[in-house]
Amino acid sequence: MKPLTEQEIRTAFVNCSKGEASRLNVPRDLAEQPWDDLDFLGWRDPQAPDRAYLVAELDGRPVAVVLRSSTAAPWQARRSLCSLCVTTHSGGVSLLVAPRAGKAGKQGNSVGAYMGSDLACSLYVRGRKDVDTKLHESLTLEEKIERTVANLAAFIAKVTA
Repeated sequence: MKPLTEQEIRTAFVNCSKGEASRLNVPRDLAEQPWDDLDFLGWRDPQAPDRAYLVAELDGRPVAVVLRSSTAAPWQARRSLCSLCVTTHSGGVSLLVAPRAGKAGKQGNSVGAYMGSDLACSLYVRGRKDVDTKLHESLTLEEKIERTVANLAAFIAKVTA
């Protein structure tokens, strides 16, 4: 993924208002992110732990989504597979819900998926973070990356449909 600026991230949100996008907390360490190892950038809002965000490059442009975690406390995260990268995250897996884009979202419709609570799928897939439980897979690293990107694209497509 190519490095993104704060402004590029804010303008990429598809399921919130421009005002909300201008007020949300973007990571301050964008310059230090391991961009070459990221399929998407995901983060939790340090001031609102139930809120999370992710931004991916789809069709050559950044697309960002606002997420909310389930009401379970972070330490109650499930110990199962992330639906994006199909790995177990050391911080657990949580149900993250995104309001749908446009009119559907304004009517309260949303899309949910079980994702790694830390949204660090790219680093788990590449072995940069230790998985909770090592699963044997015959897929190559490239195939795992492609699967993660395809699963993320499918999730974002549901949000924007």
